[in-house]
Amino acid sequence: MDHAQKARELFKQGYNCSQAVVLAFSDLTGLDEKTAAMLSSSFGGGMGRMREVCGAVSGMFMVIGMLYGYDDPKETTGKAAHYARLQALAAKFREENGSIICRELLGLGAGASVPVPEARTETYYKKRPCADMVESAARMTEAYILEQESNAD
Repeated sequence: MDHAQKARELFKQGYNCSQAVVLAFSDLTGLDEKTAAMLSSSFGGGMGRMREVCGAVSGMFMVIGMLYGYDDPKETTGKAAHYARLQALAAKFREENGSIICRELLGLGAGASVPVPEARTETYYKKRPCADMVESAARMTEAYILEQESNAD
């Protein structure tokens, strides 16, 4: 199963958008499942159901950061290169999906939602595009990784 399919399946198991993307790539990041799930747990629902940046995008950013991020705070070239890669991925997600903002992707009004998540029923999955957003972010992440690997050859 590819990472995009795996992310969709993880979302359908009940993980939030961010967790689904981060967990799908744990084979590459080296994070154990519990750490991956805990690390990304705050970013579902557009960051704690505040409907800000889509959790799938946050998950994509976390995976890219773990694989290609920087760790030296004085290394401005690496920092700039990393931010440029994230901005390019965000632009690609926005182009494909219309936005990177959760409330816009879901067609909701401004402001946070109640903190209690909705029950994951068939109706929920039919009315929410979240599984598609998760799959889209994971597909873009995987494509970026494959591109980096081919450029390294």
